[in-house]
Amino acid sequence: MTTTSSPSQQREREEEKEKEKESKPTPPKITLRSNLWIVIPVGALVLAVAANSVLFINYVHVFFAILWTGTDVFIAFILGPIMSRVSPSSRRELTSWIVPRTLFYLPTLMAVTIIAGYFMGASLGYLTLAPPVGYYMVGVIIVVVILVAQGLGILLPANFQVYLELQKSEPDYAKIQKLMSRFAKVVTSQSIVQIITIFIMANLATGLPPIF
Repeated sequence: MTTTSSPSQQREREEEKEKEKESKPTPPKITLRSNLWIVIPVGALVLAVAANSVLFINYVHVFFAILWTGTDVFIAFILGPIMSRVSPSSRRELTSWIVPRTLFYLPTLMAVTIIAGYFMGASLGYLTLAPPVGYYMVGVIIVVVILVAQGLGILLPANFQVYLELQKSEPDYAKIQKLMSRFAKVVTSQSIVQIITIFIMANLATGLPPIF
């Protein structure tokens, strides 16, 4: 024996669905206002370079490098494993909130860290290929090329593609999952490269012990 819902019950269910839909917060969109925070790291870099203060430039370089590396490590080893275990609907919702917030975040931190590092190296006389500094500089150049290629060539386009897909009335979630999987793998490799960078920088900061 089957039971049928009365028209009033069906109306109540529809009203509940509508209320749930209305109460659900809308994921953020990329706007100029939501990205005004970029002024802070860029402004700090401009002020440090204009002041020609090695201490100030060093502070900017280290502070934003910590944010950059910390974010990569968090995404790779904490958020990534969690995202792979939650339900598809939860994963979609998390992605729709994370992508607009991180689209310019990582590239900005990367640019500020690298540019500040260049000016700090120039101020300390490290921009040379003469040994022993040259060995470390070659390592730094290789690391920077890898990080920039990953950031601007893979992460930024993947993030932007995900954002555009989420704006569609019927997003292709299989495509989004594939892009986010690629994003997570590249971020993991970036965190490993950044650990190598920390080793190089620690050696530069503590008197350049010989490599060989």
